[in-house]
Amino acid sequence: MRAGVCADLGFSEADRIENVRRVGELASLLYRQGMIVLCALVSPYRASRDRVRALVPAGRFLEVHVMADLDTCRARDPKGLYAKADQGKLDALTGVSATYEPPLAPELTIDTRHIRPAAAGDLVMDLLRTRGVA
Repeated sequence: MRAGVCADLGFSEADRIENVRRVGELASLLYRQGMIVLCALVSPYRASRDRVRALVPAGRFLEVHVMADLDTCRARDPKGLYAKADQGKLDALTGVSATYEPPLAPELTIDTRHIRPAAAGDLVMDLLRTRGVA
């Protein structure tokens, strides 16, 4: 999304909100065509997530909070973004110098400190099956 539909956006608060709005609108269009849509993105604001949830019928938006503390994010940082933020070379990194509002009641929380990627995928699939999606 960031390389295509949202390539014109930066990482200001307004741009982050617009990024999530565009992803949500596209996901809604695909959903209405009968597709199962999974969106993996940093969505730092509850209000943005709530607006996207409102685009689909009740019970069809399943919020998965993929949780990682800052130490874990720093250790897994392939682009060196956290190091740049710590050195003052990068502004507005979510969770460091930009706001992140964790979900209050996600349908699933995955704590990546304790769950390996394959097991996390299994949890998502279990949620989809439980909800009659997959």
